[in-house]
Amino acid sequence: MAEILKRNKALSVNPLKASQPMGGALACLGFDRAMPMLHGSQGCTAFAKVFFVRHFREPIPLQTTAMDQASSIMGADENVIEGIKAIAEKSNPALIAVLTTGLAETQGCDVHRNLREFRDKYPEYAHVAVVAVNTPDFSGCVETGFAATLYEIVKTLVPDATSAGTKPGTRQRQVNVLVSPMLTPGDLEALRDLIEHFNLRPVLIPDLSDSLDGSLTEDEFSPVTIGGTAVSELATLGEAKATLVIGASLHKTGELLQEKTGVPSFYFDHLYGLQANDALVATLADISELPVPSRIERQRSQLQDAMLDTHFMLGQLRVAIAADPDQLNAFVHLVKGMGAEVVVAISASNAPILTHMPVDSIKIGDLEDLELLAKQHKAQLLIGNSHACASAERLGIPILRAGFPLFDIIGGYQKTWIGYRGSRQALFDLANLVINFAHEEIEVYHSPYAQKLASERHACTPSCH
Repeated sequence: MAEILKRNKALSVNPLKASQPMGGALACLGFDRAMPMLHGSQGCTAFAKVFFVRHFREPIPLQTTAMDQASSIMGADENVIEGIKAIAEKSNPALIAVLTTGLAETQGCDVHRNLREFRDKYPEYAHVAVVAVNTPDFSGCVETGFAATLYEIVKTLVPDATSAGTKPGTRQRQVNVLVSPMLTPGDLEALRDLIEHFNLRPVLIPDLSDSLDGSLTEDEFSPVTIGGTAVSELATLGEAKATLVIGASLHKTGELLQEKTGVPSFYFDHLYGLQANDALVATLADISELPVPSRIERQRSQLQDAMLDTHFMLGQLRVAIAADPDQLNAFVHLVKGMGAEVVVAISASNAPILTHMPVDSIKIGDLEDLELLAKQHKAQLLIGNSHACASAERLGIPILRAGFPLFDIIGGYQKTWIGYRGSRQALFDLANLVINFAHEEIEVYHSPYAQKLASERHACTPSCH
């Protein structure tokens, strides 16, 4: 069991985490015709939008209640109610997610009461799904905000089996898939392909691969998301044969969905490496009652060959990792499975999964902690987002860019990490970063006898002969 080292600083230096409202907005962006609305100042929303645009390089629909000095003191209930009404009237979205910020939480807002007041005041917008979520900036991270929003969406919009009359297995080929924010759009496409190989129909919740995949449309402008999981699909979740829950942060949501619908849930903390993907493939074979396709078996063999090829570079490699809990857990298992040593593990926030990681200790901290501990423990490689690049440069070691945000490379958001193929490529990327690194080389041995002999020869003069 890993020891959790809490924060011991009064501030963050070179912060690792991104805020909970951003995680909530990201979850909302995975639904078709959706609009996240941050309850806070205009600057809170503008800051989040910059992160998303730099990472995905796409236009991002994001609204704000625009709290000012007066509403911060006197109350901003009207901002929320009228903000929802304005979005519903002008943009006709299928889903609005009202997400609090640190300013609104400090002011003492109650967005759930505001939502009830909106429903009473404007019944003509009953067809627009609206969820309200508490996501203060001063706690948690992207992962926790994402999980909280998904939990609220399932709680609010997925009907109970008893009231809706749904029955598990009615749609024999449908599989619900709850996905953590550690899965990139590229990961989601690979996951969908894998599930479809077993003649199953996946419903990804949410589906960022469809809404933020860079596809061009004929529309010049859309005020809401284009693509993603249709909100109407949420009514069918109770008729699926099974639910796959990817990411430990979504365990609570998976349990809620099973409780509401009766559909059995299968849990996977991550999908990095051989063992995790074997568990997923075996589960899909059981659900579909079909044998594993030969193409998938071939990909598994290729991953085994890659493990053999790269273990020379990765064995005993000293690695430092900084990420949100789910992704930190995934990378720790991936590199330790190859014989590497995780000398530094930094998490953006605390989470139950951290105590189960196969490392001695995990620091809840920032990228300054990563840099100082990596130097102290002589790390040979860093794994982190684009903000960690400066630390890697100062330490003089390579970095594998992963996580959110990735703003200094093109297509980082589309990279595939999961599955047999994604894990294989991740091992190749790691090995290529360290293939010429000094830890592989045998240090030059200087014999003390040779040095003594050289000194004697240098001291020798012609008179000695």
